[in-house]
Amino acid sequence: NNKQMKKGLTITILITIALVFFGALYYLYAKNQESPIVFETEKAEIKTIVKNTIATGNIVPDEEVLIKPNISGIIEAVYIKAGENIKAGDLIAKIKVVANVSNLSSSQNQVQTAKIALDNQEKVFQRQKTLFDKGVISANDFDAAQLAYKQAKQNYVASKQGFDIVKTGTTTGLGNYANTLIRSTVNGMVLDVPVKVGNQVIESNNFNEGTTIASVADVGRMIFVGKIDESEVGKIKEKLPIEITIGAIENKKFDAVLQYIAPKGKTENGAIQFEIKASLANKDNTFIRAGLSANASIILEKADKVLALKESLIQFDKKTQKPYVEIETGAQKFARKDLVLGVSDGIYVEVKSGIKASDKIKIWNQGLLADEPKE
Repeated sequence: NNKQMKKGLTITILITIALVFFGALYYLYAKNQESPIVFETEKAEIKTIVKNTIATGNIVPDEEVLIKPNISGIIEAVYIKAGENIKAGDLIAKIKVVANVSNLSSSQNQVQTAKIALDNQEKVFQRQKTLFDKGVISANDFDAAQLAYKQAKQNYVASKQGFDIVKTGTTTGLGNYANTLIRSTVNGMVLDVPVKVGNQVIESNNFNEGTTIASVADVGRMIFVGKIDESEVGKIKEKLPIEITIGAIENKKFDAVLQYIAPKGKTENGAIQFEIKASLANKDNTFIRAGLSANASIILEKADKVLALKESLIQFDKKTQKPYVEIETGAQKFARKDLVLGVSDGIYVEVKSGIKASDKIKIWNQGLLADEPKE
């Protein structure tokens, strides 16, 4: 019985070993029968590659002029509305002067004093004239009396004009210079009229910049004013071309040129931003409203219609870090070709030399991408 048991156990062990052995053989055979990865290929494409950086900002007029009064008072009439085109010299508003009581009183006193002086000089003049006619006094004495009389007359007229100006802001003979009528100093479009009839306005002088009655700008000369991050500012320089897209104007790009980069940055939300300005070449007379937000794509480098490859097709030498691709030489046979690369936009890169347009490039990372659905 013992012998039979031992014999049975041995046979069982042998059969198990045989099964494992044949199983392993079969596994290796099946594995061998699996086809290796069949590498697919792609060709280079002709593309225009643009390397750019983005700045955000607004469209504003190049020059905006603030019209301010040269007299204080109350707005009596406003003759313009925002959106109107006006010319230099056009009437904008009329100001009613609010007289200062102490100035008024002082001017009134000056008029009365000048009248007393004039009456006195007139008497003296008449007396001297009678004496001169009788030959009692010399011509010199008479001329002195006549001059004093004329001066007193002039002082009286001047004091009355001064009283008029204090009371109304203007006087006869100064109609053309009347500063109660506010006129535009430039040609352009009225962007804003921040005052209404009845508002008080302060004159513009050495101590006060005055109240703005209207802002006028040439809307034909618009510029982009934006901000760029400090990490990008080193890449840009003046005169670079810019493509501007305005949020409110769809499917349109405006060409511009970078004119100004601020030498000093400002801290905003923890990051340092530099102001930039670009002049718009608004060729097609699209009306752009002042203040619209816009994005500027600053073109750092541009390669027009060049041979380009997807960045993912390029491999880098482990030691030298130089770029290369593998091109198909036969069925699933590939040869390495070193490349000289140019402008890259992050997806495509310009190939300056190393391959021809007809070359088939191995998709080397296909195994890694095998799980992804094919396009």
